[in-house]
Amino acid sequence: MQGRTPQGRLKFWLSAIVMALTPNALMALETSLTAPGASKELVERLKKTSSVTTAKERGLDTPLEILSAALSDYRTLVQILYDEGYFSPVVSIKLDGQEAAELSSLTVPTQINRAAITVETGPSFKFGTAIVQPLASGTVLPEGFAPGKLATTGAIQNAGSDGVQGWRNAGHAKAKIEDQTIIARHAQARLDAQIDLDPGRRLTFGRMFIRGDTDVRHRSIEKIAGFPSGEVYSPEKIQKVGTRLRRTGTFNVVSLQEHETANPDGTLDFDATFEDLPKRQLTFGLELASRDGIDVTATWMHRNMFKRAERLRFEAAIRNIGGSEDLDGRIGLRLDQPDRLGPDDNTFWNALLERRNTENYNVSVASVAYGARRTFSDTLYAEASAGLQWSDADDAYGNGRKFRYFILPFRSEWDERDSKVSATRGFYLDSQIMPFVGFSGTDTGLRMFFDGRAYTSLGTGGRIVLAGRAQLGSVIGPPASGVTPDFLFFSGGAGTVRGQPYESLGIPVGTGVAGGKSFLGLSGEIRGKVTDSLSLVGFYDYGVVDTSSFIGSGAEDHAGAGIGVRYDLGGFGPLRFDLAFPVSGSSGDGLQFYIGIGQAF
Repeated sequence: MQGRTPQGRLKFWLSAIVMALTPNALMALETSLTAPGASKELVERLKKTSSVTTAKERGLDTPLEILSAALSDYRTLVQILYDEGYFSPVVSIKLDGQEAAELSSLTVPTQINRAAITVETGPSFKFGTAIVQPLASGTVLPEGFAPGKLATTGAIQNAGSDGVQGWRNAGHAKAKIEDQTIIARHAQARLDAQIDLDPGRRLTFGRMFIRGDTDVRHRSIEKIAGFPSGEVYSPEKIQKVGTRLRRTGTFNVVSLQEHETANPDGTLDFDATFEDLPKRQLTFGLELASRDGIDVTATWMHRNMFKRAERLRFEAAIRNIGGSEDLDGRIGLRLDQPDRLGPDDNTFWNALLERRNTENYNVSVASVAYGARRTFSDTLYAEASAGLQWSDADDAYGNGRKFRYFILPFRSEWDERDSKVSATRGFYLDSQIMPFVGFSGTDTGLRMFFDGRAYTSLGTGGRIVLAGRAQLGSVIGPPASGVTPDFLFFSGGAGTVRGQPYESLGIPVGTGVAGGKSFLGLSGEIRGKVTDSLSLVGFYDYGVVDTSSFIGSGAEDHAGAGIGVRYDLGGFGPLRFDLAFPVSGSSGDGLQFYIGIGQAF
């Protein structure tokens, strides 16, 4: 160290000490990955999966960490190549020119500057033999697991999984893969695969043991679940048990776990574990229309009130806040009782108090009903009830009119939409039929209403959506003057024809307007995403009302059109803002706007 100043010598020794204390210090690492002959997609997959080429993103910043990453990459990259059908690959990973596999973790270089990965894929292999045995009757193996098809580990795994599932579907709950033989014939670039299955014995359902901390009575859980004790094991049946329990809306978690071993008598027991949802839930909703003002709704729900998984729903609404009509609203109550009938059935009570003040009529309604609901699947249900309804009305036919009914409402709902709040494909059909028997001088008849909706995204993955809606209503039997106005049909407003005032279209009666005995509403929308959260909508609505039970050629009609903006709020659906104007008809009143949450339909 001759010629160094004291300060220079001090800096030298300090640098030496730092280097000695940090022997694994890493300079900026330069990486490369080449795979001659491989597709661009495969090369990108290799790069994204490699721990070496993504060292910076993974926070690997010492030579020891880089060496460890390189050693793990051998297996990782080979597995990816196997997945793609290359079963004779050669992978080389050189760190500063030395093969990583030849380096020892005990003598790691003080720094590594360059990592070069070279992949030789070799030929792609085809299946020579592809066998899964024995197979349950009706089992269909993946199309890609067959002689002459590209051999991949994914195809082998799927074939084994499908073979096991086939036996489970046939009642063999403990079916498993017993053995598998995979032979790579490199000279022929052929892979022979044989999977041997052990079906085990055919089992039947045993008992369901209820675990976990739940306040629901065990007897109610058993009745709702409909656990199929004594029946042949089936994954579909156990899935249905879970669906029935979740459908009550009482549980946050429902877990059904089969026991590891079957009982000596060939039955298989299950543990059912539950976690309850909070007892009470409060929600609010708001909708604003330029002419009709603000509508506010609140819903309060009490779950498991009597420890039988009941669901009590209380709904209140105040309408026309700041609107052109007098304030009105409703109070509704519904109690669902899922453990009264069979596993897929429940009973319910309905009660309603409502006051409606519109430009064309005022009506006060009270009703109470008791009914039953049948759930056919996750997308289809039907319900029927019997009850009483009282209506007092002022309308175009006179003031102080009273209606007393025994009602028999029937309703079914078939919902195949991909989303209830913002559908991009599928359809929805709501069908309502209600015979009403009048007493105390009230007429008897039949009211029907159907609401159908359909959606398609034209293969754009939801970027562009075409949505259509058709509504059809009819009252059969009495004349319009003999029916409470809330059974008749009007058109106009957010639910029928945007751009026309709410319930502005009806049937002229003297100097007033009454509802019609039939209604047809048609709506179409084009929805296009601008960003993932923001969408633009164009729409056209058409409505027609007639005096007879079926739409005729001389019926009153009107239409509206406009544009809208949707901003996605996640699971709540989009925030909706629509501007609409009248297109045809005499009920128009200039530009209308609507604000709400969720799509218009």
